[in-house]
Amino acid sequence: MLVARLIDSIWATKKAESLNGLKFMLAEVIKGNDQGQKLIVIDTIGAGIGDKVIVCMGSSARRMLGNDDIPIDAAVIGIIDEDCKFDE
Repeated sequence: MLVARLIDSIWATKKAESLNGLKFMLAEVIKGNDQGQKLIVIDTIGAGIGDKVIVCMGSSARRMLGNDDIPIDAAVIGIIDEDCKFDE
């Protein structure tokens, strides 16, 4: 899992049919060895730009949608409370 901040929305009008209706966002890793890395994540929990989030990767991300056949690699699984302190 990664700690990231959502920095923008991603709009894709043409995409695989199985991705229709999913919310794409651009996230930047803010903690750990991958700090600064940007990745596209699927958000199903209602996070917004500026939120600190927990991101899972790989097959765990696909399980968030209940379908291992959906071609995603990263999903938001939690919004971090502002009370939490992370060195950025």
